[in-house]
Amino acid sequence: MSTHASTRPSYAAVLRVPHARRTFVSALTARLSYGTVSLAVLLSVTRATDSYAVSGVVMSLFGATSVFLMPVRASLIDRHGPRRALLPMSVLYGTLLCVLAALTWRPAVPPAALAAAAALAGACAPPLGPTMRALWAELLPDRDLLRRAYSLDGVAEELLYVSGPVLIGALTVFAHPASGILLSAFLIVAGTCAFVMSPVMPGPRPASHAQRRGRVRGLGTPVAVALGVGLALSGVDLLAMAFASAHAYDPGTVPWVLGALSAGSAVGGLVNGAVPWRAAARERLLLFALALGLTVAAAGLAPNLWTLTVAMAVAGAFLAPALTTAYLLADETVPADARTRAGAWVNMGVNAGSSGGALVAGLLIGRLPLWACFALAGGAALLPALSAVRWRAGRAADHALPAGGTPPERAGAPGRPAEACPAGERN
Repeated sequence: MSTHASTRPSYAAVLRVPHARRTFVSALTARLSYGTVSLAVLLSVTRATDSYAVSGVVMSLFGATSVFLMPVRASLIDRHGPRRALLPMSVLYGTLLCVLAALTWRPAVPPAALAAAAALAGACAPPLGPTMRALWAELLPDRDLLRRAYSLDGVAEELLYVSGPVLIGALTVFAHPASGILLSAFLIVAGTCAFVMSPVMPGPRPASHAQRRGRVRGLGTPVAVALGVGLALSGVDLLAMAFASAHAYDPGTVPWVLGALSAGSAVGGLVNGAVPWRAAARERLLLFALALGLTVAAAGLAPNLWTLTVAMAVAGAFLAPALTTAYLLADETVPADARTRAGAWVNMGVNAGSSGGALVAGLLIGRLPLWACFALAGGAALLPALSAVRWRAGRAADHALPAGGTPPERAGAPGRPAEACPAGERN
């Protein structure tokens, strides 16, 4: 597998790696489908059924099967290689999207058919983001370059999710909303075809002991922090709208708040990739999550919308670094043949948190003071980080040796030696 040229670590050096630009652009083309498909499905189903309730059910099924089955699909990539597993997966996913588009093209379609097609399509969605990040780890054994690659990847993904709905909005001005679903199908099949044809795409690996066991260990911290970040940030959309309403601002100002969050995330991601950090990935992850949670909690005390906008920009500056570092830590924790699956678990944590956070925020707004809602949103990011810090401190105390050199027994477990926890096992 190619390695990076001996150049000063930079974003340009990442893209100078042989075949990196071609591979990255093709992956982004395919991943743009995920930026377009949600709004396209929502608009199409709403038009076909004239029911927001049906649209909500369809979107929930599509999102649930896509998110919660992602580690299963990623394990197929690790086991059989991207060429053998990713292309059939994307073709099947694109075909099911075309079926969903055909169903929504005319009104009076049975809701059960829409729900079944959406659930099946979500179950087949190829894990392109985890696969690209696993490939970055193959291409860049240098950890500084890899951190820059992950930061670049995260910022590019953020831009895809911002530009995708804009593209669908422009398309539906002169075309049926279902054409947006067809566009999403085309993007993912065409992009994936180009992606898997890259000369640096790895083939299948011999199954390791961890792969044969069907699970990977040590992902507790990155997945928990990613879940907390998703919970915290997904509620911000609703909280910003509630803040504007409570302070009698025009609802049209809310996009500025959310735009500041995205802009801060992009800047923070690029800065995180450029800074030569000395702290280990686990320590950086916990610090980013703590800073993010505290900033979101403090944002509830903003006296006006413009102060809230600044606070969201600061929160965004910790968002991309937290997620990038979670992916890096997951990559460091698992063997090479489980990288895609490890990234998929972190991805699942973020998306599951995003879904749950919006629901919880919707239930709490109006029942609690707005500052308390912001505090709880920030606490969702704080709690996993604080728990990890406390766990590490407790484990360090458990493994500390007294002067005589005899391993102490675990507190709270009389007679049970510290060696009951395997020394090589990581959280």
